[in-house]
Amino acid sequence: MDNLIRRTLTGIFIVIFVLGGFWLHPFTFIATALVLLSGSQYEYYSIIKTTGVRPQWITGMISGIILYTTAVLVAAGLAGPSWFLIMIPVVIYIMIAELYRKQERPFDSIAHTIFPLAYLAVPFSMFPFSAFSHSGLDSLMGHGNIVFSPGIVVGFFILLWVNDSGAYLVGVSIGRHRLMERISPRKSWEGFAGGLVFTVVAAFFLSGWLGVVGRTGWIIIALIISITGTLGDLVESMLKRSTGVKDSGNIMPGHGGFLDRFDSTFVSFPLVFLYITLFG
Repeated sequence: MDNLIRRTLTGIFIVIFVLGGFWLHPFTFIATALVLLSGSQYEYYSIIKTTGVRPQWITGMISGIILYTTAVLVAAGLAGPSWFLIMIPVVIYIMIAELYRKQERPFDSIAHTIFPLAYLAVPFSMFPFSAFSHSGLDSLMGHGNIVFSPGIVVGFFILLWVNDSGAYLVGVSIGRHRLMERISPRKSWEGFAGGLVFTVVAAFFLSGWLGVVGRTGWIIIALIISITGTLGDLVESMLKRSTGVKDSGNIMPGHGGFLDRFDSTFVSFPLVFLYITLFG
């Protein structure tokens, strides 16, 4: 019972922090994504260090922040796309720096320093592009003449949590056939189907409120979230199994760490962003 209460209270805090942060104002939107990115990167590097590999975690985290900050400036129209070229010397520096670290497995270090940039920093760097220059759900606080809507990100997380909740409830009730037992023994095909149905229904009713794209667009986004969000969860489970780690962290009692809580985002949001960019 104590664990259930702790998990529930933590869950309420996560919802308030994430939705409140993204919804309140463009500055809190930017800051919230930065917190999630930094926490996720730190946990990734901490997990990898348990295997004996020593990634350049400080350089890696700074690189992720540079990429994200550049994305914010470009999305807000304060810098041109050519600013992303700054990542070329950043990546080259990571490779050259390894020459002087005298690690036993230097290329493992390079790989695990750079990989979180693609796995974590790139997805979060898409958040500002989904909000600036879009119309739809307004921020709770006014922001002058800036064209900005957090609708895609707010809707994304609501649907993601609906999918998780639906999959859990249906899976616990009637789940019999394992989805991918070698990676995540508790996930079932029945739970997956239940989560998908719940998410599509939620998208149908929330689409008019969220805006940015139409009802059909939100239903397609719901399908993307349900399918790829589940795969994102499995990818993070694969990471933990391959490194012998149970939870990515303990900063969220009852929920684990940043990677545990937001694992679906890293695979799902890039595809949602691709969809709204091409068809939104």
